[in-house]
Amino acid sequence: MAHTHVSKEGASLADFFHLLRLRKALIFLILSLVVITTVVVTAFLPKWYLSTLNVRVEKPEGEVKLFQAQSSGYYDPYFLQDQFKIMQSAKVLYPVIENLGLNDKIGRSIGAYAPLATDETYNYLLKKMLRVESPRGSSMIEVGVYSQDAALAAAIANEIARVYSDDRIMFATSEQREGLTQLRKELESQERTVSLQRDMVEQLRKDLGISGVDLNARYSDMEIETLRQMQNSLIALSVDAIGRKTRYERFKSIPAEDRINLINSELIQDPNIQNLLQAYLIADQNVTKFRARLGAAHPELIGATDNRAKIKEQLDAQLRGYESALEIAYKEADARVAELKNQLAQAKVDQILSARDRMRPFEEAARKLEDETRLLSTLKVTLRQREIDFQVPKRSIEILNYAEPARRAAKPSWPLNIAFAVLFGGVLGIGTAVLIEFFDTSFRNVAELEGRLGKPVLGVIPHSSEAVPPAKSGIVEDPAELEPFRVLHTNLNLALKGVTPGRSLVMLSAGPGEGKSTTVLRLARSMGAAGERVLLVDSDLRRPTQHQLAALPKEPGLADLLQGKATLEKVTQRGVSPGLDFIPCGAVGGFTLSLLYIDRLKALLAELRGRYDRVIFDAPPIIGVSDASVLASVADDVLLLVQHRRNPHSMVVRAQQIIEGLHKQIVGVVLNRVPVNSSDDYGYYTRNYAYYSARENRSSERRDKRSRTEQAERAKSDERITFTERERDERRKS
Repeated sequence: MAHTHVSKEGASLADFFHLLRLRKALIFLILSLVVITTVVVTAFLPKWYLSTLNVRVEKPEGEVKLFQAQSSGYYDPYFLQDQFKIMQSAKVLYPVIENLGLNDKIGRSIGAYAPLATDETYNYLLKKMLRVESPRGSSMIEVGVYSQDAALAAAIANEIARVYSDDRIMFATSEQREGLTQLRKELESQERTVSLQRDMVEQLRKDLGISGVDLNARYSDMEIETLRQMQNSLIALSVDAIGRKTRYERFKSIPAEDRINLINSELIQDPNIQNLLQAYLIADQNVTKFRARLGAAHPELIGATDNRAKIKEQLDAQLRGYESALEIAYKEADARVAELKNQLAQAKVDQILSARDRMRPFEEAARKLEDETRLLSTLKVTLRQREIDFQVPKRSIEILNYAEPARRAAKPSWPLNIAFAVLFGGVLGIGTAVLIEFFDTSFRNVAELEGRLGKPVLGVIPHSSEAVPPAKSGIVEDPAELEPFRVLHTNLNLALKGVTPGRSLVMLSAGPGEGKSTTVLRLARSMGAAGERVLLVDSDLRRPTQHQLAALPKEPGLADLLQGKATLEKVTQRGVSPGLDFIPCGAVGGFTLSLLYIDRLKALLAELRGRYDRVIFDAPPIIGVSDASVLASVADDVLLLVQHRRNPHSMVVRAQQIIEGLHKQIVGVVLNRVPVNSSDDYGYYTRNYAYYSARENRSSERRDKRSRTEQAERAKSDERITFTERERDERRKS
């Protein structure tokens, strides 16, 4: 009976699938509980409605210049990621919370007794309600809002789009507004300068008594032409200096932490800064990705964080350098203006000293008035150009569709929850089955049983849910069900090297409920059907069951015989099945087998040896009940029955130790209640035993014929039993 045995460490894929088949009821139970729990929980979860809108956002190409050549903007692949953060920033969501009164509405929805603080509402909106995402390779952004109120979800989504659109427009026109404000201030200052210079010219005209002089007259004097050219250069340099100063002061007023969000190709035309910005965005994305799936102490996350910090330091250094460059350029422009003014003043002095004394002051004042007037005209033209540019519409965001109140709840999702429940329940069920299998210390196969106990397995009895039919019920049992007991009978005879008349046998088990009584009854019937004279004694006085299995009277029996209340002939029920007699337990009434009855049991066995070929005792469990030890000490042979996958190894080994402590050797072991699908333990027997069932299926007509003559066979059987009893009586008399 050697079988291959696969240990836990060497389990194969086939063993795993066999385990799933073996534990399919447990797996299905756990899966059903998880699915039912998920369905119940999902049914009671609050319903969340989703409202979505789509917007298309394009990166601005800078200020629209109607009077200058247009240049293409720099492509930024991370522009949409920045817009995601802007949409979820307090700059956009705080106005939304205030405009819609979300502090009170969300507070009521979550059961708060008072309106929430704005920061609490912002965190709840950001974590629980808002979802911003974009399809890959597209400039569109989808804004989704979850809420238990469908109308509120749509209102929040639309308000976010409106506030974000206004913010985009404000950002796109912020530089133009600041430039226009500065130009208006310079224009007002220049108008005052022109007015003062005009008053000075008029005053000189009165003082010098000059009348009828054309202030726009052109002089052919080379020095005057040179002064005019220098004056024109001074005007151009002054305008350039004003622009550089405005750019420097605006950039300097921006906080250092906000400068990184304002970098674009129009404001900072430095490729190094643009490249560092791209590198910083990539590093920040890596840190976010690693932080979502790695621990804080993970080397990759630490390395990514350090890399981002180094790039940030380089970017800040470049921005500081850019600020210094703006300052240097601004100071250089001021220095050029100052130097040109000095040169112009010196030229004017030289001209005054060399020109006519009387006309020189008036001409200088008139020329200065002309220059200031020209500068005033230039400022007016520039201001008008910027005002026209400012009025051109800025296309920064396009709302493709507005959010509508949802008709059906988006969360909880029944298909998703049930799918996850099936997946989780399957994994949990399989994991539980694997854990039970791993920690199961019971005997699983023949090889394990023989290797641990050191005794041969004489029989493998399959699990059967059908009750044992009474011998005289007329029910014909399937030969395939009887064959395991015939095999056990044959192996037992071979192990004992022949049958000695009158030899007694007791079948023991470690614990109750292992099917020992049923196995003993069927084995006894099999021996009787094979032609042996068998006596079955129900010696389990604690929980007798043989009289119930055989549908026979319980009294009188063994207890009455040992107490001297009845004779052997009176307690013996003869011919309960072919070749089988039966002694029930009798009127127990608290009676137990003790050492006082050992001599009587030995005398009983001595008396029965001449009458029967085999005397079989159905005994109680060996552990915890003293009756089994008494029976084992007087019986000739001991069989140990072990139920498949029931008791741990230690319990069965302890039962073996108790039996061997009584100086009794176990003839063999019976592995009982083995499932039909139990791999190699019963597979070999199933294929062989199925031969009889197949034979029966092929000869169904024969069975029908036998069923018609069933009564006749019963009558003949009764005659044979009667003849057998008569023959036994004659033998006893002789």
